Amino acid sequence: MPFDLNTPLFSDYAHKLRTVWLPRGTHAERVGNTIRFPVGTVFTKTFFYPTDAQGRLLKQLDMHTTTVHVNGQEALDLSRVKLIETRLLVLRPEGWLTLAYQWNEQQTRAVLRRTGALVPLELHDASTQEVISDTYLIPNQLQCGNCHNRNFRSGQSEPLGPRIDHLDRDFDYAGGRENQLIHLTRIGYLTGLDAARYAPDADWELPGASLEDRARAYLDVNCGHCHNPGGSAANTTLFLDATEDQSSLHYGICKRPIAAGRATGGRLMDIVPGQPDHSIMLYRMASTEPGVMMPEIGRGAAHAEGIALIRAWIASLPQQCAN
Repeated sequence: MPFDLNTPLFSDYAHKLRTVWLPRGTHAERVGNTIRFPVGTVFTKTFFYPTDAQGRLLKQLDMHTTTVHVNGQEALDLSRVKLIETRLLVLRPEGWLTLAYQWNEQQTRAVLRRTGALVPLELHDASTQEVISDTYLIPNQLQCGNCHNRNFRSGQSEPLGPRIDHLDRDFDYAGGRENQLIHLTRIGYLTGLDAARYAPDADWELPGASLEDRARAYLDVNCGHCHNPGGSAANTTLFLDATEDQSSLHYGICKRPIAAGRATGGRLMDIVPGQPDHSIMLYRMASTEPGVMMPEIGRGAAHAEGIALIRAWIASLPQQCAN
């Protein structure tokens, strides 16, 4: 079953086709904002770029031009895209297994890359004619764990995207448009959904949501899996997941860094209200230098549109920091 998220993780402008498969006779169960999946569940996430008539990779994408429906399911039109990798999350009795497969140039076969791989890319922006040169990272199994271990002490991986707030949105299925949570319940994939009102994650690209909600959704998806009290970046005490109270010092406003070192760029605080250029967060988001850039894995290019969003949000903050 295909699905999508309100706000997805940025991955060097790659687009993603996500699916979930459950063994026959099983179902997932809602537990608060999370979902508990049965043993045997398989998630796939295929990373791809649209191509033009010359075969060049494009930065922009209209999903409707690159997808078709096959046997009632959404599929990619392989004549209009280039597949880069497909990642699997497989739930075994001992826990989630992460696997990454790289597609060959002929687009006929994907090979397991346990140790990861680097893929040189050139992305063409059709509107500005800009060419972005990048090295796309296919993560090794250890790097997968850096993000998917939300509880770093346990060492157990888990899916990051399939949360209630991420999935609470409409999706264009072969049979018509429907809310994903309702659809998954109707086909027997999900139980525990009730009539309570949910708080869906904002779509960071839609100006209809508030600037704060869009920024928080972006930081939650791109940073919160590591920057939370149990994550791999817990030692920074900078917590950017959706559950953190923005008024808390841990959310970074007027907070001095603990473990950033030279990555501060000479800046004194994670977020300086009204002053994005004095904020460590924006400096690290804009960097592509190893040891400085954030997120530290999963991207090689800077996300110009995401940076613009966080810049606008920081500029809008009214607080003032004590000297």
